[in-house]
Amino acid sequence: MTWTDHGHPLGALVALVLGAVLGLFVPRLIAALPEPEPEQGPAAAEDGRATLPPPPPKEPYAAMAALPGLAWRCAVASGLVAAVLGASVGWTGALVFLVPLAPIGVALALIDWRTTLLPTRIVAPSYGLVVAGIVIAGLVDSDHRSVVRAVAGWAVLGGIFGLFWLVFPRGMGYGDVRLSGVLGFALGYLGWSTFIIGVYAVFILGGLGGALLSLLRIVDRKRFPFGPFMLIGAVVGVALGPAMAGHFGY
Repeated sequence: MTWTDHGHPLGALVALVLGAVLGLFVPRLIAALPEPEPEQGPAAAEDGRATLPPPPPKEPYAAMAALPGLAWRCAVASGLVAAVLGASVGWTGALVFLVPLAPIGVALALIDWRTTLLPTRIVAPSYGLVVAGIVIAGLVDSDHRSVVRAVAGWAVLGGIFGLFWLVFPRGMGYGDVRLSGVLGFALGYLGWSTFIIGVYAVFILGGLGGALLSLLRIVDRKRFPFGPFMLIGAVVGVALGPAMAGHFGY
């Protein structure tokens, strides 16, 4: 695939429209989530959160879904993200799994920002969606190597986050580990340059953004929503990966 295949306006336009339409359903997705059970006792101690102060009362999902103008705001955000993804990969099979990930990412970013939670009820089904989409994309693009690379991306990025969680569980929630696998699949399929740029962006944006927001007292440094920065970093990787392919030699 050449650089002219990337940034194709048709891919961007189709992704924009589909992403915006799917984004309208984000409030319904949030409203359908069950409220999490409070973690206590051994479960909290195992991941290192027993030593943290109790979290503030969680915003109910129903109240979040009922925020004024949320549907159109999510539609705009999802459409723009999908358009960036579509412009980056062009009219290729990768749109099959990238476009649905746009509204899912918007939902997860919003929830994590407001609650510091990444609901398993959204992340777990995303695995099935992205894996099925990658298989279809591999068939459409006649590119089995990208499918194999997607599995490698899942193993590498999931392994990195899993290791961080084991070593320093107070600094990372297990929801971030779950989400890393989804992003690893998607970034891996698109190429090692996309994967590398995406991983760098995740940690640079998360580190600098988290430090700045903590300094400004916008977020609690002990309960930092890392998910939004993971998702933004992945989009940066998709957007810049093709241009950096020659630099990395992939």
